[in-house]
Amino acid sequence: MQVTETLNEGLKRGYAITIPATELEEKVNVKLAEAQPEIEMKGFRKGKVPMPLLKKQFGPRLMGEVMQEAVDGAMNKHFEDSGDRPAMQPDVKMTNEDWKEGDDVNVEMSYEALPEIPEVDVSGVALEKLVVKAEDEAVTEALENLASSAQDFEAREEDAASEDGDQVVIDFVGKVDGEAFEGGSAEDYPLTLGSNSFIPGFEEQLVGVKTGDEKDVTVTFPEEYGAEHLAGKEAVFSCTVKEVKAPKAAEINDELATKFGAEDLDQLKGQIAERLEAEYAGAARQVMKRAALDALADLVSFDLPPSLVEAEAKQIAHQLWHEENPDVQGHDHPEIEATDEHNSLAERRVRLGLLLAEMGQKAEVEVTEQEMTQAIMQQARQYPGQERQFFEFIQQNAQMQQQLRAPIFEDKVIDLVFEQAQVSEKEISKEELQKAVEALEEE
Repeated sequence: MQVTETLNEGLKRGYAITIPATELEEKVNVKLAEAQPEIEMKGFRKGKVPMPLLKKQFGPRLMGEVMQEAVDGAMNKHFEDSGDRPAMQPDVKMTNEDWKEGDDVNVEMSYEALPEIPEVDVSGVALEKLVVKAEDEAVTEALENLASSAQDFEAREEDAASEDGDQVVIDFVGKVDGEAFEGGSAEDYPLTLGSNSFIPGFEEQLVGVKTGDEKDVTVTFPEEYGAEHLAGKEAVFSCTVKEVKAPKAAEINDELATKFGAEDLDQLKGQIAERLEAEYAGAARQVMKRAALDALADLVSFDLPPSLVEAEAKQIAHQLWHEENPDVQGHDHPEIEATDEHNSLAERRVRLGLLLAEMGQKAEVEVTEQEMTQAIMQQARQYPGQERQFFEFIQQNAQMQQQLRAPIFEDKVIDLVFEQAQVSEKEISKEELQKAVEALEEE
């Protein structure tokens, strides 16, 4: 096998690879010899089929396998010997398209090599860790929200009309074309008006009713309703109002605390403060992470593979276009051209991505199976009832696994940067932190 360099400009590489016909034929013969003892053919005992006949019968298919193996082997040996790492899948094509058995195989291989990443010393990088304490007002506000979510209902005066947000206790019988249908009746059903738990239009018609009222509610089942025999049908529900109740927020006391798993109100306040400060810490981390990435971007400079930058710029342009055109769900739209702004952002992302990957590799950063499982479980929560199918999908999809692994790996490398940099703490208010986070979103 002969490998000749044809291109070496920046990160672009090109090679001409020649695989001699004698080498190919030898490998075909080896495969035939290995298979011969197990081959049966009409007119011959098992293992006794003559080699010329085997070659005529199976040679062309084996030659295709051998050629592919030879090309793959030549590529792997080249990367092992040269130390090059291709930025993307190399472009490989056979140049003698009129090839026939007995000819050498001529192949052209081209790719963009990943650049040499310089060593980075982050010990001189100064970072500011923003710290926000949970103020009493924020804890009280959270308590009030909990009390509101734990609301109860108490009976209104006998002649009081129901309002949106009230609970009405009703008996009802639903009929389609005058006939009651299965599942369309209930007694003493507590319905919160405005909860949108019933068919659209149902709850609105019960606003203004009083205890003892009887009211026919006419609605139309949605076209996509789960029960096909009811989909799109008009139904009349004969309702008897047995009670009208007004919402009443739970009192902020020890009883409320026990509803949320705390021993008493003081413990619940402490848990809320911890949760709030954890949320603040998460937001503050994003601010410090951006500052760290900005510092790293200024510390290093190296050539970037044009193909990676182009692919990243296209992805950025495509994503931003969909954010600006949320009504377009699919990808049946005109081609989106990347702008200079997209290219500039792509260069930053590619540079930082390569740098963080190199830093993580040198520091032997690994994403554990436990961390991957936690990430998958978190994603699976978005598909209630289909968690098992989601797990199986991830297990069979290497690209999705990489998409989940990449941010975990990146955060672990960023943690290394935090450990090595000069980090000072600065206590600020919740409002100041909010402004800092909003500033990130505007960039």
